[in-house]
Amino acid sequence: MTHPDPPLLALEQVGRDFDVSPPWIDRLLSRAPRQRLVAVDDVSLQIRRGETLALVGESGCGKSTLARLAVGLYVPTRGRVLFDGRAVIAADSGGSGAAGRQRQRMQMIFQDPYASLNPRWRVGAIVGEPLRVHGLVPDRVAERSRVGELLEQVGLSARDAARYPHEFSGGQRQRISVARALSSNPEFLVCDEPTSALDVSVQAQVLNLMRDLQARLGLTYLFISHNLAVVDHVADRVGVMYLGRVVELGPRDDVLNRPRHPYTRLLLDAIPDLSMAGIARPAIPGEVPNPLSPPSGCTFHPRCPLANERCRNEQPALLPATADVLVACHAVQEGRGLIAPERGA
Repeated sequence: MTHPDPPLLALEQVGRDFDVSPPWIDRLLSRAPRQRLVAVDDVSLQIRRGETLALVGESGCGKSTLARLAVGLYVPTRGRVLFDGRAVIAADSGGSGAAGRQRQRMQMIFQDPYASLNPRWRVGAIVGEPLRVHGLVPDRVAERSRVGELLEQVGLSARDAARYPHEFSGGQRQRISVARALSSNPEFLVCDEPTSALDVSVQAQVLNLMRDLQARLGLTYLFISHNLAVVDHVADRVGVMYLGRVVELGPRDDVLNRPRHPYTRLLLDAIPDLSMAGIARPAIPGEVPNPLSPPSGCTFHPRCPLANERCRNEQPALLPATADVLVACHAVQEGRGLIAPERGA
C-alpha cells in the first residue's frame, strides 16, 4: 500500500558489520584472517509519522543494533538511514548546527532503567541535561520549572527532582528515562526493550503511559521487543528479524494473526496458551546459527520445516505476499507455505 506522506524514518538497504578479530599479535602467530560479524544485513523499512513499528525476534537477531543505527549511535557499513529525508548524522559528530537540531528531534529509551541513569546525579540534573545541551531554557529557574512539568507528565512529582535514581523503583526509574527522552521535545523515540526488566504489572503501567504520550504528543516509535504480547499491545506494524535480516513485515494483525513466514509462525506457536494446557507444543527446532559463519542461502533453512534445495542455496528477497505484507521466504513465494489459520479463530 502506498502512502502520500513521506516517512519520518527510512532505512535503505542498511547493513552493519563489526570487526571481532582477535588481537593483532594473536592473528599474526596463528596466521588467522580478520573476522567480521554481520549484525544487520540489507534491511529496508520505513516508519511513518505517528505510528509504532515494532521489531521482534530472538536474542542476537540484530534488533538493538538496528535501533542504534536509527538514531546515529552506529554508522551503517552499507546503505543509509534517513530521518525526515536527511541522512542521520553520527552521534559523535557534535551537538551543534544540523547535528544538534536532528539530535533534538530523536531520542532513545534504553532497556535497563538503572544503568541508563547516572547514579551520582539527582533526577533534576538527569532530566534537565537535554534542556541545557540544546539550549531550550534560558536559565536555571526555567529549567527547574520544565523538569517539574516533565516529571508530572510521566506520573511522578516535581519534588522527585531532588532525589537520586536508587531511591526509585524500577518502573519509576523507567518513567524518569521517559521524562528525560521527552525533555528535548522529540518527534521520534527508539524504545529498546523498555519494559523487559520490569514486573508484569509495572510493564502495563509504562506501556499505557507511552501510548498516552504518543496520542497526546504525536510521537513516532520504533519499539524493540522479544515479547509478542507487548508488541500486540503497542504496535501498528510489526517487523520480524532473524540473523540480521527482516523476514516478515506488515500490519500487526496480519503478522500476529495470519503469520506467513515459518519463523514467525514458530515464534507465535511458542507463546504460552492456557487453552492448550496439557497439549504438547512445538518448539522452535535447533538454535540460532553462529553469525560469524551463517548458513548458505536462507539462513533459517536449517530450522525450517519447509526448506528445500533452493532454500539451502539462494537467499530469499523481502517481497510482497499481499498488498501490505512483505515476506522473505521461497516457500511463500512458491505457494508451498500454507497460511496458518487465524489465531483465536
